[in-house]
Amino acid sequence: MPLNDSAHLIPTTDELLFLPLGGAGEIGMNLALYGHDGAWFMVDMGLTFGGDAFPEHRVMMADPAFIAARRERLVGILLTHGHEDHVGALPYLWRRLRCPILATPFTAAFVRQKLAGAGIEEDPVRPIALGERFQLGPFGVEYIGMTHSIPESNGILITTPVGAVFHSGDWKLDDRPVVGRRYDPDRLHALSRAPLLAMVCDSTNAVVPGSTGSEGDLFAPLLELASQASGRILVTSFASNIARLVTLARVAEAVGRRFGLVGQAMARMVAIARGCGYWPGDLPELVDPRHLGLLPPQEVFAACTGSQGEPGSALARIAEDRHRDLSLDPGDAVFFSSKMIPGNEASVMRVQQRLKDLGAEIVTDTDAPIHVSGHPAIRPRRICAVSTAGCSRRP
Repeated sequence: MPLNDSAHLIPTTDELLFLPLGGAGEIGMNLALYGHDGAWFMVDMGLTFGGDAFPEHRVMMADPAFIAARRERLVGILLTHGHEDHVGALPYLWRRLRCPILATPFTAAFVRQKLAGAGIEEDPVRPIALGERFQLGPFGVEYIGMTHSIPESNGILITTPVGAVFHSGDWKLDDRPVVGRRYDPDRLHALSRAPLLAMVCDSTNAVVPGSTGSEGDLFAPLLELASQASGRILVTSFASNIARLVTLARVAEAVGRRFGLVGQAMARMVAIARGCGYWPGDLPELVDPRHLGLLPPQEVFAACTGSQGEPGSALARIAEDRHRDLSLDPGDAVFFSSKMIPGNEASVMRVQQRLKDLGAEIVTDTDAPIHVSGHPAIRPRRICAVSTAGCSRRP
């Protein structure tokens, strides 16, 4: 039966359906559907970047044709957090669905900005409180706070009369996340004892054994490196990692340098963080990026976009010596406080080589402990995994 037949695959009262249209077995463009009692709702609507693998495509996203043909049954889009691989497709695809978007305050503010930038005049975003429980059509929903490399990352508990599923979102268990709430161990322990049908788990490091460090671990190694630098210090990281930017601002203050942001994405994220109470009020005022290049090199400490070698990013333009506000001299230092996302290796290496050609000293997370993942590594244990055969026990 064709997918655009709206009578096909109407969820019944005795089933809870899980249909991933994107994000399963790949990094990026997360989009998952849950169906029950005649209704569907969506968790996240992300994108991925074409990169070197698909140079003809700047961005790519999941095909929403299945649910667009049934949009009268779509009761809402629930967002776990504000990363592009979870919300980036909304400006492109929301018009095909035109349903409410539910998100906690930080993510809601970010998404509203993105939709307005795409010329969407409606405001479909419904902010919900951290930890809120509510009913969405036939689904009971509870947002459960997790820790990740962006404020307000959430797991979602989905309950129906036929059973419950926990959709983790991106997560890790960080006792010292620097900004935002710590995860709730009591709620997670209670959840582990609940009779769940399945846990739909999002973890980039799912096959990596061991554990990842805390955001709170990074101040000391970054301070040590910054104390040794004599020229300008540039640090590139993910723009959405507000905790990392707060740590960098505190390191800059500790070594007597002026701190500024280079790159519009970082400036926008920090503005949202201020509005949501995630930017500490005791930090020194940020230096306007137009003034950073006028300061003596030994006073400059800048965070900039471009950790993945994105063409046109602040760091890429600095590496090509064509940034309007900032240039590098031999002996300046560039710290990559970030993970190289699979698929971006060639782009990152090109930027790093150009920086070396300018005489800059490069420090990455393989040289010093200046980055921790926002995802958990996994200790071997028996887990309940989603598969085509349902819920199965795996060693």
